[in-house]
Amino acid sequence: MIKVGITQGDINGIGYEVILKTFADIRMAEICIPVIYGSAKVAAYHRKAMELQTVAFNQISDVKDAVVNKVNIINCINEDTKVELGQATPVAGEAAYQSLERAVADLRDGAIDVLVTAPINKHNIQREDFKFPGHTEYLEERFGKDQDKSLMILVKDSLRIALVTGHIPLSEVPNTLTKEKIVETATRFERSLKRDFRVGRPRIAVLSLNPHAGENGLLGNEENEIIIPALNELQDKKILCFGPYPTDGFFGSGDYTHFDGILAMYHDQGLAPFKTLAMEDGVNFTAGLSIVRTSPAHGTAYSIAGQNKASEESFRQAIYMAIDTYGNRIEYDKAYANPLRKLYVDKGGDDSVDLIKEAEE
Repeated sequence: MIKVGITQGDINGIGYEVILKTFADIRMAEICIPVIYGSAKVAAYHRKAMELQTVAFNQISDVKDAVVNKVNIINCINEDTKVELGQATPVAGEAAYQSLERAVADLRDGAIDVLVTAPINKHNIQREDFKFPGHTEYLEERFGKDQDKSLMILVKDSLRIALVTGHIPLSEVPNTLTKEKIVETATRFERSLKRDFRVGRPRIAVLSLNPHAGENGLLGNEENEIIIPALNELQDKKILCFGPYPTDGFFGSGDYTHFDGILAMYHDQGLAPFKTLAMEDGVNFTAGLSIVRTSPAHGTAYSIAGQNKASEESFRQAIYMAIDTYGNRIEYDKAYANPLRKLYVDKGGDDSVDLIKEAEE
């Protein structure tokens, strides 16, 4: 069975609430071997504070001791760690960091197969060893190679949205956007759609940067000077990309349902419509790396922490997707491990029969 490593995230947010609610359904431990990196004591605090259903944890000190049909938990923070529900504290940031570091170490060693991360606070987790805008950039630094770059994809069923630019200020987006960056991102997006989601010939919609796709330069030149040339190059590479589409009309008309993937130019352009459509059960997937990592599409939600109001559906879907993606990659890589070489035969030549015999041999 697939071992799913789960980080606790920010202990003052809704991370433990969605974890506990997810594994209150005993069937979840029948489809994988869950290993939570956190604290049984902190988990018990959350359960008691919200009077949640009891989850029987199997406390272990090493992932090799994880057992089937149990919710395994590794204590990796100090026993006296203080929980302050709804508050962003340095203690919570340190606890989130320790959980993440321990899980990533096991993921690197192959002790767990996939990683599912509960939400962190991007500010209080910052320290000398973590100077990243979020999980995605951190994992790229840990697992990326020269040719590997992470790509955040927001997923709900057939709705998949990727971003050309991620966690950067909006004012920096126009200067960061280049034809080469769009081509590179779309190429990685297409590969992920094929390998991670088993879409044979993905159709990708590319959004515009400016309102009304720039109105032929009246509202901006990025479409004519950057995005359209990128689309032409992608089409030359036989990647099925279409656009650029104005964001408002594209989502308002329902055109997004006709594509396998959507490429947005910047963070809120992609995440605002996605969370409107899929806030309860959307998943954040990190593509482009050698490892599989998913997370719920929501944040720490301090405003409802400890109130038993959070839905666990997004977290549950993140676990399902991690398991499915892991299997999809194995099947895809197996299918393309030894491709048949192409045979070129000059049927009009006298030596065609000899060439066919040579190919058969």
